[in-house]
Amino acid sequence: MWHDRGDATEVDPSLGLSGEDGSIQRFHLEVVSGPAAGTTWTSAVEGASVGSHPSNDVVLDDRTVSRFHCEVRVHPRGVRVRDLDSRNGTLVDGARVVEAWLRHGSLIRLGQSVIRFQLTSEQNELALSSGDHFGTLVGRSVAMRATFAQLEKAAKSDATVLLMGETGTGKEEAASSIHDASERAEGPFVVLDCGAVPRSLLESELFGHERGAFTGATASRPGVFEAAQGGTVFLDEIGELPLDLQPKLLRVLDARTVQRLGGSGPVHVDARVIAATHRDLRIEVNEGRFRPDLYYRVAVVALRMPPLRERPEDIPDLVEHLLDGLEAGPEERAFADEAFVAGLRRAAWPGNVRELRNHVEQCLVLREPVPIGERAGAEEGPLVDGRMSYAEARRRSLDWFERQYLTALLDRHGGNVSQAARAAGVHRVYLHKLLRRHGMHA
Repeated sequence: MWHDRGDATEVDPSLGLSGEDGSIQRFHLEVVSGPAAGTTWTSAVEGASVGSHPSNDVVLDDRTVSRFHCEVRVHPRGVRVRDLDSRNGTLVDGARVVEAWLRHGSLIRLGQSVIRFQLTSEQNELALSSGDHFGTLVGRSVAMRATFAQLEKAAKSDATVLLMGETGTGKEEAASSIHDASERAEGPFVVLDCGAVPRSLLESELFGHERGAFTGATASRPGVFEAAQGGTVFLDEIGELPLDLQPKLLRVLDARTVQRLGGSGPVHVDARVIAATHRDLRIEVNEGRFRPDLYYRVAVVALRMPPLRERPEDIPDLVEHLLDGLEAGPEERAFADEAFVAGLRRAAWPGNVRELRNHVEQCLVLREPVPIGERAGAEEGPLVDGRMSYAEARRRSLDWFERQYLTALLDRHGGNVSQAARAAGVHRVYLHKLLRRHGMHA
């Protein structure tokens, strides 16, 4: 798995480190210098976080080390270290890096501490689901079957879950699928997008209010935690939660009670919490935008949704799944032949499954393959079937345009709805309404 290069051993990236059976390269970290010298850690999963915060895999009691300083993760082509916007930076073999491949024996400096990275000859076996789907999520790749195994375990517990991943990777689908597979499936599944609600209303949406608590509060109203009694609260984009509301959310998670605005006493709540974010909350903690104690409480079970580029072998199944969802008949889906699917597998898909869905729907409307990344017919509008009624053709054309525009808008602004709304010249609430209409989530 590695080649001897004198006094160093370097991974051959072409060999790959993840097996089709779920095997993954084991590595070893040893603190060789600094206050925590002598500390060792051997991987059992695909990655390790390093920093001074107690929730890290490798905890360094070093005042020069950030709470979440860096992470080391196995990739299909090797092992990489990524700096998490740390205060003093991460150096690999003397060079400061944002992200870099590691070789056997590499020295990673974090503040006053130095860690030696070593590959071992052993493999770790990741737990894989026996199925090719979990709820509404589809995939038979190792990456997704490993994710399904984690989601299945999460569904069997009542622990708070943090779903992390890029925009379009299916975090809300994962949350609803956990709920549906849990003992709370008969209870409500209540969604609150923390980035979609104006700051002036967010506290009321979360915790509820009593009549007269503020101007316009003409009746008492429960918040999402009360509304989800016996079920699940899904807090989407929790990274957008204002700092002043974070201690109040922490109290809910700790005490399982809420205090309505204008209320006289606490109200007990029985709701499981699942949160999601496209941001790396560890970086948000380092930057002072997210409380470390809330992160520790939210990330009891932290799951990463893999981007589509890490699982291109799932694309054929995803295309079939998407066409089934669009109720496409045999003639309508004739464009989706082997050559079409092979082209999709070669694409990068920065917008992940959402972008793939929009592309497949565009091809379905046009009844022919469309070059990836091109807005075919954008100036004159999409082609339509003359056998449709005028109303149906107009609806499909408008839907196609809105999906294309919203996808491009969100991709341009990294999934940040507030920035996207300002750039589009529309109110954030209206933009969220459009997204919900098309089943899209930032």
